[in-house]
Amino acid sequence: MTAFFDNRAEQDATAIPVMRRLHAVRLALCDRLEAIADSLPNDLDRRECLVSARALGPRFFSIHRFEEQRIFPLFCARLGHSEEAQAIVERLKNEHVEDEGYATELREALRTVARAGRAENSETLGFMLRGFFGAVRRHVAFEQDHMLAVLGNETELEA
Repeated sequence: MTAFFDNRAEQDATAIPVMRRLHAVRLALCDRLEAIADSLPNDLDRRECLVSARALGPRFFSIHRFEEQRIFPLFCARLGHSEEAQAIVERLKNEHVEDEGYATELREALRTVARAGRAENSETLGFMLRGFFGAVRRHVAFEQDHMLAVLGNETELEA
């Protein structure tokens, strides 16, 4: 039994550094999407559109599953499973669902643009890109400001 608890403590201690790295991955994706938006309508990089579309696929979704399965339970436990903690987690899960829906639409739009070599409607694509990366940046900032503020010190001391 002790091995189980030791292993769980190790998993919990590694979850926060992993989350920080995943935040960096998402923020780098946001930077790439912003560069695409800034390049519209005349300087579109087809390869960058494909790379970004690929990043909006299963790996993007797996980051959400990691947070939901590893980070959110730690956060709720740390705050004694309070109603406030549960409300925060519910909000973030809902944002995950919304982000995944938008990511799917944006992924398809970027693939289409990459194939065509230009955006049929640059204004619409720019709006989609900016709306998406803005929402993702806000989501990451919220997690950093609230979840990591609660979990960061505790896991850093254990690591």
